[in-house]
Amino acid sequence: MLRISELKLPLDHAEADLPAAIVTRLGIAPAELIRFTVHKRSYDARRKSEIVLIYALDVEVAQEAAALARHARDAHIGPSPDLAYHFVADGAALRGKFPRPVVVGLGPCGLFAALILAQMGLNPIVLERGKVVRERTVDTFGFWRKRKLNPESNVQFGEGGAGTFSDGKLHSQIKDPRHLGRKVLTEFVKAGAPEEILYVSKPHIGTFRLVKMVEQMRETIIALGGEIRFQTKVTDLLVEGEGAARRVRGVVLDSGEEIASGHVVVALGHSARDTFEMLYQRGVYIEAKPFSIGFRVEHPQSLIDVCRFGPNAGNKILGAADYKIVHHAANGRSVYSFCMCPGGTVVAASSEEGRVVTNGMSQYSRAERNANSAIVVGITPADYPGHPLAGIAFQRELESRAFVLGGSTYDAPGQLMGDFVRGVPSTAFGSVVPSFKPAVHLTDLGTALPDYAITALREAFVAFDQQIKGYFKEDAVLTGVETRTSSPIRIKRRDDDLQSLNTRGLFPAGEGAGYAGGILSAAVDGIKVAEAVALDMAAR
Repeated sequence: MLRISELKLPLDHAEADLPAAIVTRLGIAPAELIRFTVHKRSYDARRKSEIVLIYALDVEVAQEAAALARHARDAHIGPSPDLAYHFVADGAALRGKFPRPVVVGLGPCGLFAALILAQMGLNPIVLERGKVVRERTVDTFGFWRKRKLNPESNVQFGEGGAGTFSDGKLHSQIKDPRHLGRKVLTEFVKAGAPEEILYVSKPHIGTFRLVKMVEQMRETIIALGGEIRFQTKVTDLLVEGEGAARRVRGVVLDSGEEIASGHVVVALGHSARDTFEMLYQRGVYIEAKPFSIGFRVEHPQSLIDVCRFGPNAGNKILGAADYKIVHHAANGRSVYSFCMCPGGTVVAASSEEGRVVTNGMSQYSRAERNANSAIVVGITPADYPGHPLAGIAFQRELESRAFVLGGSTYDAPGQLMGDFVRGVPSTAFGSVVPSFKPAVHLTDLGTALPDYAITALREAFVAFDQQIKGYFKEDAVLTGVETRTSSPIRIKRRDDDLQSLNTRGLFPAGEGAGYAGGILSAAVDGIKVAEAVALDMAAR
């Protein structure tokens, strides 16, 4: 097989145009083309009236060697890379020599760490503090409708992790020379995801489909010999030795049970604050890291579609338009869009009582009336100095403030964009109806975040209108606060074997540990850490 990249065709091209373009590009006779598959399809919308599709294709031809030789100097034609996943160890040969590996957390990272360990025959034990995904969904929707929060079963905690209640975005900018992202997508398709996620440039799934997929992957792990325990919280870490000999020997559960293991994967989400505190008290090396804070912003999706696609707005191939914007404010702060959800809703993402947090979510159809995105300001540990866990206290302060600004009922505080920029409290919604549930309480968001963030955001909303005409919309709705953009800490690990910097056998992984951001990157990190566990076993 050979790979052709950067093959461009008009947005409305006919099906027969693609094989014809391949034949022309390779300079072969039509009969020499045996078959082809689309590896990736993206688009270039810089000229809105002439949007083009850009293909990367894997092609089988009759005279492959000759074709490659003719195009040896062409950077966009070459052999197809090996996309197959290759296991790094024979787990069956290792099984029984060590206690079973433990995976803490069943979000995207823990899910794939457990899956790979199970596929290698290492029979992992998975510990998830929340509920199975169906029960968790009932609790989460109950919070949105009735304002009754379950701190252990919500948007943040439970089977599938925070990614379950999201847009289900499956693209990432991580470097991936081994094509581990392909392994992730392939497993998702096996679990019921649409096959298009294998080739569209910005694949997504949506919450309802993710629920079914997570259930299927759970059953696969169990069928392969894994064990999964729900509503099981790790409350302590068993450690022995000092200095270079310091090593994990197991975990303690909230029931008092101890599970012995010399290989513990901590695949925590970014909101497992009590577990972060426990690990810190147990001497695990943790440091503060940058994250971002801001608001969710809702515009009519139709406005974003026209701004991005012009006369091609509404095209089925293009779907609902997204955006990615950034502004460098005069006070030195960077303001940017994060977790943009086309045709979606703003959701209540609280996991602690008396605190309000926002997030964004879309279904597979992306058919809701509003587009929403977090617009956030980058902050660093210099903004919350002192303790390595000071970022958690900083988040909690902002979330508690948002709870009070929203009326202390789990309603989110909100303001119209024009009023926010002018510093005037909002009293009535305009044409944009907010999607947040339970409800949005109009107020003045000028005190919801530190002054430096408010100043930068007010400047950015006006400046963004130069990038997306109509973005500065008087009655666009701002909802606060967005504080869980990423983990405020990093559980630092070694580059060579992915084990904790000072605790052998402990494998920090995924978003909560500070090594991922989003479903795909977290899942890829889960694969890497599972491999590191197997390699450590094989080396001992």
